Amino acid sequence: MGLDDRKLAVLRAIVEDYVSTQEPVGSKALVERHQLGVSPATVRNDMAVLEEEGYIRQPHTSAGRVPTDRGYRLFVDRLSRVKPLSPAERRAIERFLVGAVDLDDVVHRTVRLLAQLTRQVAVVQYPSLARSSVRHLELVPISTTRLMLVMIADTGRVEQRLVELPGPVHPDDVTDLRRLVNEKLAGARLSDTPPLVQALVEEAPSELRPAMTTLSTVLLETLVERHEERIALAGTANLTRGGLLDFQGSLRPILEALEEEVVLLKLIGETEPSTTRVLIGDENEFDNLRAASVVSTGYGPGATIVGGLGVLGPTRMDYPGTIATVRAVARYVGELLAQN
Repeated sequence: MGLDDRKLAVLRAIVEDYVSTQEPVGSKALVERHQLGVSPATVRNDMAVLEEEGYIRQPHTSAGRVPTDRGYRLFVDRLSRVKPLSPAERRAIERFLVGAVDLDDVVHRTVRLLAQLTRQVAVVQYPSLARSSVRHLELVPISTTRLMLVMIADTGRVEQRLVELPGPVHPDDVTDLRRLVNEKLAGARLSDTPPLVQALVEEAPSELRPAMTTLSTVLLETLVERHEERIALAGTANLTRGGLLDFQGSLRPILEALEEEVVLLKLIGETEPSTTRVLIGDENEFDNLRAASVVSTGYGPGATIVGGLGVLGPTRMDYPGTIATVRAVARYVGELLAQN
């Protein structure tokens, strides 16, 4: 059955009090702290209905109630407003990110900032090569038979590969190879490059064809086949600050889950553009994370999403504040990438 506005107000008050005090919430405290406009007896009746419906529960040791995963889910779904960031928080984000010198620096600053602002574990996915385009390809001669191939993506990500050529190549030929690959590939999405690389070999002048054939193999590896995703993590010490230990008794399962990049990518790397995803407790498909909640969103230049970022913490987290922070940081990172 649906809850009326008054019971939703009682649930909201219980969630807010429990998040801020970390103590089970009783009807007397609710009436004293919140302008609910009803008597303690009415609040007790509403709490009884909320408990019956599975939105709150009574820990064995206390007369107060705490929200269940279902209660948090309803609270998040009915959030009428996300807590706005203060001007100081917005300035801090801007200042902290604007000083970044390259992509690695952007990612590491972002993950540290998220962990500091939310006081949770922060996870940032490096811009995915699968969603990137080629900005420039550089060929650097190391010897007459060896080149360094450097691919710079539009997201600032850089990949380097060594190319062992079948025979000596003149510096002028290296210049021609560089020109040909950039004319064909610059601006192309990495996922669209295989036929273009094939065309490079077919169209290459006969004297360059052996070198281009070898180069094309390395190009395909770099542009298409080696899309290993990278993740940055910060704030694992925040796990010890309440919430998760209440349920688990041990942090080891959560720490083990955080060491699995596949798990982290699944948590934050599958977010739709311009949406914020909130997974609460049992909604997590990984058993080790059933005591945790995850707030994540995608980021990228303009409307393009190139990666995900988010935070993981106890189900008893400040959802309005966390959602606002995750969104704001993602927006700033997107703007930074767009300026690149």
